[in-house]
Amino acid sequence: MTNPIGIQKTVGKKWTMVLAILSFVIPLATWSVISYVPFVYHPLMRVVDAGDSMFCMPGDEIDRANFAEENKNLLESGAKPMTGVRANPAYLPAPHEVAKALVTAFTTEPKRDGDVWFYQSILHSVKIVFLAFLLSSLVGVPMGMLSGAIPFFEKLTGPFIEFFRYFPAPVFGALAVAVLGINDAPKIAIIIIGTFFQQVPMINATTRRADGALIEAARTLGASPKRILFKVILPEIAPKMYKDMRILLGWAWTYLIVAEVVGTSSGITWFINQQAKYRNFDNVYAAIVILGIIGLGCDLILAWLGKKIFAWEDGRVGVAAKFKQVVGSKDDVFSFRLTAEEKTMRDRYNGRL
Repeated sequence: MTNPIGIQKTVGKKWTMVLAILSFVIPLATWSVISYVPFVYHPLMRVVDAGDSMFCMPGDEIDRANFAEENKNLLESGAKPMTGVRANPAYLPAPHEVAKALVTAFTTEPKRDGDVWFYQSILHSVKIVFLAFLLSSLVGVPMGMLSGAIPFFEKLTGPFIEFFRYFPAPVFGALAVAVLGINDAPKIAIIIIGTFFQQVPMINATTRRADGALIEAARTLGASPKRILFKVILPEIAPKMYKDMRILLGWAWTYLIVAEVVGTSSGITWFINQQAKYRNFDNVYAAIVILGIIGLGCDLILAWLGKKIFAWEDGRVGVAAKFKQVVGSKDDVFSFRLTAEEKTMRDRYNGRL
């Protein structure tokens, strides 16, 4: 393999795969060293034999300094000292414990009647995120496109959005509960607030980067503003906007934990808090890993779909283009379809509009 390091140097496919694997191996290796090598961290002592100590029992975990001091006192009094092994705090389980919890979390029944299973908590959280993102996009994407394409709308909406987007979404938690109740509605509202006011400026900026030459060409051919927006600007910015939406979906996931503690605690946040109360930190880590897997999985699927839908970015013919070649009309000029009046003008002036 060639050296992949360099300013603006393209990394080949082999190095891309190697670096992707290393990006996970390095943190996992660091975690393993901290967990399994006693002299690296392990600030506690787990009591194996309490000896003649009146303060400790087998299985207790105490600070190493306190362990040494208690043993010193026991030896000075002629009593039997404690024995133990170095250990990490309960909030730092070893990788194999978390790997086991990734299975047992799904198979272990809830401890209390009426509590939900782990998979039900996950499905609830996924529903909250995707519903909130959908509702945000239904308004945010058109508004962002309009404000990016038409300066009038940008001047009308931009100042307030720029003012509002600096508010942390969680500050609206109490107000959301007061207006929308204590169930899922305020959680969805918090994610919408956190996503929408970032979505509009991002789509706005992407729309403003549309190729001006294409717009001028469409104007020269007599296209109306509506046709320019939907037949020229939208197809031109669609791949970039699709990537923006992938980033914004990840943004929506970051608000999930905050949103789910608003009103009645639910979803994967409820599961994490419950397991922390029981000091089952292996389950806490397992839930966090599951969140990462879901987020990464969604992004990989969306990236794959994007390559299929917008294949022309890589010089390939996409599925939609192939379908259009078979069933599409021959009256397509540039990126928009001719109206009946334009067809008449084309025929009258030998193909010129």
